[in-house]
Amino acid sequence: METCLIKHEECYMKKQCLKYEICPMVLVQEILSGKRKILILWFLSYKNHRFSDIKKRLPDVTQKMLTAQLRKLEEDNLIYRRIYPVVPPKVEYGLTERGKKIIPILEMMHHFGAGYLKEGIAAGPKALEVDDDDDVDCL
Repeated sequence: METCLIKHEECYMKKQCLKYEICPMVLVQEILSGKRKILILWFLSYKNHRFSDIKKRLPDVTQKMLTAQLRKLEEDNLIYRRIYPVVPPKVEYGLTERGKKIIPILEMMHHFGAGYLKEGIAAGPKALEVDDDDDVDCL
C-alpha cells in the first residue's frame, strides 16, 4: 500500500482527506484493484461459494492468482474463509460485515454497466443486441 501513503492533493474532497493519513479514494482503489477482485466480491454478494465455484466463474484466472486475490480480500477483512472439518476438506468463502457494506456500490456499478450496454456504448455485438426490456446477462 505504498501508493496509499501519498496524500491525494488533487482530490476535490481535499478538506475531508486531510484528516486521514491517506486519501480514502486512493485506499479504496488499492483495496479493490487486482485481478477480478470486484467480480469475486460480486459473486459473494448474494451467496457464499466454495473455491471451485468461484474458479468456474472465472475460467481465465489461474488457481494461483485466484488464491492470491482471495487471501488479499481476506487480509482486507472484506471476505472470510470458513474451513469445515470434513474429509475431503471443504472451504467456503463469504462476505464479512465490512464486505457487505460494498454491496450497494457493486449494485451501482452493475446498474452503470447495464445502462452502458443498453446505450450501445460498449464495443462488441452483445452490446448492440440489448433492448430496453432485456435484462443484461451477468457472469
